[in-house]
Amino acid sequence: MSDPSRVPAADFIQATRSSYDAIAREYTDRHPDSVADSPLDLALISAFAELVKGASGAPVADVGSGPGHVTARLSDLGVPAFGVDVSPRMTALARAAHPGLRFHVGSMTSLDLPDETLGGVLALYSIIHVPDEHLPAAFAEFHRTLVPGGYVLLGFQSGDTDGHLRLTERFGRAIGLDYYWRSPDTVAGLLTKAGLPPYARTVREPLAEESRPRAFVLARKAAD
Repeated sequence: MSDPSRVPAADFIQATRSSYDAIAREYTDRHPDSVADSPLDLALISAFAELVKGASGAPVADVGSGPGHVTARLSDLGVPAFGVDVSPRMTALARAAHPGLRFHVGSMTSLDLPDETLGGVLALYSIIHVPDEHLPAAFAEFHRTLVPGGYVLLGFQSGDTDGHLRLTERFGRAIGLDYYWRSPDTVAGLLTKAGLPPYARTVREPLAEESRPRAFVLARKAAD
């Protein structure tokens, strides 16, 4: 679990931003497409895209978009999508790789978006950097920005129990990046409290160099 002392939002956001700014190029070169080797991940993203198109056709925010390959995949599936990432360097790399798509710098705990304008929110492996005490704020933002009937798809490192790890080095560079893994039940409970009851959930075992299971929770905001 996260440290008992509360982590100010500005502190964890800045730590995540500076860490990914430091490793942006190496991360992008190492992970040019983080879902290409997992048919299950691809199937879930495709199902999410079809649900969003069928429900509203409103755009999808890919929150924690990184190099932008998942945003581009959503666009290829016929979903109007844009990326939001906390790292300016990651955002710049995404814009360079996908010049026809929109990417901007932002935090999921305070999205610079109007109320009820999104058909979906996709967050693959980005809530893993949000401390427990700040997840409710992020999920409240998802609820605020979604249209009635809109969907959320979350992907995250998981396990039977919740846990926390801090990395101080990656790709030979000094960082200060916190990783939180959580059970699907933990995440589903927080989504429910935010008015986003789960629609489906699944867990797959680690692939290749992955060290922990991957969980996915699909939730939906109530329709009018």
